[in-house]
Parts: sequence; C-alpha cells; structure tokens
Amino acid sequence: MAFKYTEEQLNKLDKELLISLFLGMQDQMEELTKQTEALNEKMQLMMEQLILSKKNRFGRSSEKLEDPNQIRFMEVNGTIVFFNEAEAVCDLEAPEPEELELKKVRPKKQAGKRTADLSDLPVQRVEHYLTEEELTAEFGKNGWKQLPDMISRCYQFIPAKVEVEEHHIGVYSSKVDEHMVKAPHPRNLLRGSLVSPSLAAAIINGKYVNAVPLYRLEKEFERYGLAIPRQNMANWMIRLGEGYLGIMYDYLHSLLYEYHVIQADETPVLVNKDGRPAGSQSWMWVYRSGFMQQERQIILYEYQKTRNASHPRKFLKDYTGICVTDGYQVYHTLEKEREDLRIAGCWVHCRRRFHDALEMVPKAHQKESVLYLIMNQIRAIYREEGKLSDLSSEDRLTQRQLVVKPLVDAFFAYLKQISSKTPQNGKVKEAFTYALNHERYLRVFLEDGDVPIDNNASERAIRGFCIGKKNWEMIDTINGATSSAIIYSIAETAKANNLKPYDYFEYLLTEIPKHEDDTNTDFLEALLPWSATLPEHIRKPVKRTEK
Repeated sequence: MAFKYTEEQLNKLDKELLISLFLGMQDQMEELTKQTEALNEKMQLMMEQLILSKKNRFGRSSEKLEDPNQIRFMEVNGTIVFFNEAEAVCDLEAPEPEELELKKVRPKKQAGKRTADLSDLPVQRVEHYLTEEELTAEFGKNGWKQLPDMISRCYQFIPAKVEVEEHHIGVYSSKVDEHMVKAPHPRNLLRGSLVSPSLAAAIINGKYVNAVPLYRLEKEFERYGLAIPRQNMANWMIRLGEGYLGIMYDYLHSLLYEYHVIQADETPVLVNKDGRPAGSQSWMWVYRSGFMQQERQIILYEYQKTRNASHPRKFLKDYTGICVTDGYQVYHTLEKEREDLRIAGCWVHCRRRFHDALEMVPKAHQKESVLYLIMNQIRAIYREEGKLSDLSSEDRLTQRQLVVKPLVDAFFAYLKQISSKTPQNGKVKEAFTYALNHERYLRVFLEDGDVPIDNNASERAIRGFCIGKKNWEMIDTINGATSSAIIYSIAETAKANNLKPYDYFEYLLTEIPKHEDDTNTDFLEALLPWSATLPEHIRKPVKRTEK
C-alpha cells in the first residue's frame, strides 16, 4: 500500500522537499497520462476491430449508401468543389407540382420468357389424343372437328449413368512367321488406369467447378456402383494436370503477354506437405486478362509458398503493359525495377477503407460525418464510370477525361485539404493514408480506356477457388497445389468464355492425347476456348433475351 502524508506532516516538511515531491508527481502524472492515452488508442483500435468483425460476420457485405445522387460537383473560380443535393437541383422558378402522390411504376412483364428458356433444350414429344370411339361417344358420329393442340411443358431431369466402354482390338499374326499387328486404337488416358476423358471431366467439374470435396464425390460414385477411392481421384488430377492440361496452361500463359492490360490478385491457401510444418500458409496467385477486353479472356492461377516479389517477377518477366492490382507493395517494387511495366490501383480497395472507417461512426451520426461525404464522392466517380461500360476504348477514354477526371481531382483535393485534421491512428487515418499514398496508381485508369477502375474482376476470378478451399480446407502436397492451379485456370477461363466446363475438359482430354508425339504445340490453337472450330455442344447456350 502506498504511503500517504497527513496535512500535519506536510506542514512540517521543508520547502525543498515539497518542491521535490511536487516535481516527482508531475513526472508521474505526465507518464500516467501518456500511458492512459496509449491504452485509449489501443482500446479504440480493439473496438474498431470488434465492430468490423461483427459486421463482417453478421452484417450485410454491401458498401452501398442510401442515396446515389447525394453529391454534386461544380467549378467555382477555376476550382472543382462539391455541394449538396439541395443546392444542385434548386430552381426557384420551377412550378409547383399539382399532385404529390408518388405513382407506382410496375415493371412490364417480359413476353415469351418461358418459351425462350426452353428454346435451346431437346424436346421429347408425348401425345395425348382421344380414340375414334371416344370422340363418337362424346360428340356423335362425325360431330367433331380437330382444333390446334394445347401444349403443356415441364422439365425432365435425366440422372447421370456409368457405363463400361469395352474396346475389342483386332490382333493378327502371319501364318508364315511370328509377325503380329494390332488394329489402330486409342491409348488409355493414363497408363494402367481405367479413367476416361468423360470420367475425368466429371471429377474435375465436381471438385474444381462445383467445389465438391473428393470424399463426397467418392460417395456419389458409390451410389452409381462405381468404387473409386478419393486417393485415386487425387492422383488422376495430378497426372492429368502435369501430363495434358499443363500444356494448355503454358500456352495460355504465353498468350497472356499479348494483352496490354492485365490484372492480378492473390489469396492464402494451406498445403499439408510442402517441406514446412503442417498447415503452413501458402499463396495462390491469379493473373487474368483485362476485364474491359470481354473477348478471349484468360484467367491463370499459380501456386507459390510465399507472397514475395520474386513470384510475380518471374511470372510477368516477358510481359509489357499495365497490371491492375489491389495496392500490394510487391507490384510497386516491380514497377520501380522495370520501365515497361506500369501498375494501376483499385478503387474498390480505396472505397472499402473509407467504408470501414464510416462503420465506426454511430449510425445516427453517419450522415454528418466527413467520411459519409467522401463515400458519396467515390460513388459519384463510380456512377459516371458506370455509364461508359458500353463505349469503345477511345470513347471511354475521352469521357473519362471530360467527366470522371474532374471528380477524381476534386476527391484528392478534398482529402489533402482535410487530412491534417484527421485522427493520427485508427481506421480513418488508415483510409486517408491509403488513398493519398496510392493516388498515382488510382489515376492510371484515367489515361487508358482499357484499364478498369478496380480489380474486382480478379477477385471474382479467384472466388471459385476460395469457395472450394472452404470445403476441403487444405491441399495435401505441392504437386496437388500445382495441378489444382492448372485445372482451376482452365475451368475459370472456360467459364469466362461462356463454355461448359465439363464438356470442354472432356474435349481437351480427348484431343490433347492424340498429339502426344507432336514436336510443337500448334494444335492447341484449335482447342482454345474462343476457337471457332470447337464443337457447338461445348458452348453455353445463349438465351434469346441475351442476344
């Protein structure tokens, strides 16, 4: 227990001792104040993390605000400024409306939608007609006439089935000597294995497209009378990835260099046996062609143990152009090393930080916050950018310079104006620091009509893998991770080009083995997802409403 002086004891102390005690107390108070402030800052950060974690778990994920037209911009004395909705639309001479009741606009029912949905499906006709005797009994002799049929439709589902394809290969020998010959026949897809292109495609479609773990596929095959241990399926995927599909992956990798805009992202993954302690974190990187290039899209995954700059440096060593990223520092390092590579930033990551900071403000006071105004500025930028999606690259660039650039200029001007008034730590400071530090990267899309405003396309491309890894949690080996990257790449590329993944994989695994002895890869040109020579059944049917 600390010693306490009484009033009588203090009166007996000499002046020097009192001064010494007072100065010591001052030092202690100053130190305690610093400690209290530090603890308050830590508590604030912990509360922010708690609030965000609860919102991420239980709240909605949308970053949308209530009013998309809240912010307006104008030029005053040569400076772009923003002002509120009332000032923007105010017109004192506008006549008063005669009616204030809002008229509901009902969406027009789309005619022929059901017919369009059924138009591309095969039809099995089932007839229901009355016999001559039944008609005579109902109407009398010759007392009826045939009207147009009433047609009723319903969907029929035909479940999968498993068959054994038995090849009988003719074997012939000479009567004169021991010379023998076999009739031409296809090789087995994998030596010593019963797997066929259709079965392999079914496993790939289940695991890599529909995110079904192998143990569930094993049980599903058992219901069809097929006993395939999951270990066999895993081995097949590795061998097929290395032996056949890897050839297509490498070819797509070389084609990716031809695009002057690409996008990149990465996500963590656990690999069980990679020479490190079990469960060590590894990374799956994704590289894709620029989203604004809608035709001939390429999406490639690459497995790596770490997240350092050496991996994109090697993968992009022959690439020249613009790469859109989420602001991860290793890409900026690459840009500094090379003159032929430019990095573009992601406005979604910028917006997300301001959104997280706004979530820290009590809901009742959010609209009074500077953060709310900033979020509306970003929304205005996105609103105007969204109007340009159907334009050509040249026209989009022109409109970005005329309409979007002034909004971006005003956004950064406002941030710089008030940044000194922001807290020195926490989510608000993090948001301001991110935006201002990445300004040069966030402006790149204003200089090229093919550069997207954000990196959402890469995040969508990696989503299938993220859904899958939640089901199987961990990849067992490095070979499994590498083969998974190859197969995921082809699956996502097929989907991006409107192909049916199962049919495309079956076709690839049927055609590629035929060229096993080829000395070059020219044959792959005809197998690319956008090749005009692909069988029509591989392409996803296009509904009439989409044409």
